[in-house]
Amino acid sequence: MTGRSYYLTTLGDWQRHAARFANSHFIVLSPDHDSVSAAGNAPTMAGSAAPNSDAKILALIEADEGVHLSLEDDPAFEPLPHPLTQKPIRPTAQAALAPHGVAPGATTFETTEAVARVHPLLRYRVF
Repeated sequence: MTGRSYYLTTLGDWQRHAARFANSHFIVLSPDHDSVSAAGNAPTMAGSAAPNSDAKILALIEADEGVHLSLEDDPAFEPLPHPLTQKPIRPTAQAALAPHGVAPGATTFETTEAVARVHPLLRYRVF
């Protein structure tokens, strides 16, 4: 059974684990790049230049529980609270996401609504 979670990480760290994901989508949070999205392991560029591996990203990762547990133990991945909880995201995450319209005290659900303007597949959905 797979689950979906949101993480802040870098493109290089995402690539290091990408083969284990069932599906994944992300946006680059660096101010010098437009959004980048990926489905599975095949990134496609919306901007003009590929970001480097140190570029900070917000990723929606769909994977099995074992993968999510290993990502939560990896210090390179900062998990966001579950979208249906009313917990705000951390101030460091909010600062990274502020250029996309994420306000201080925003929850993960509010964050996904804001970044969905750039990448609609990052919106939280329940099937």
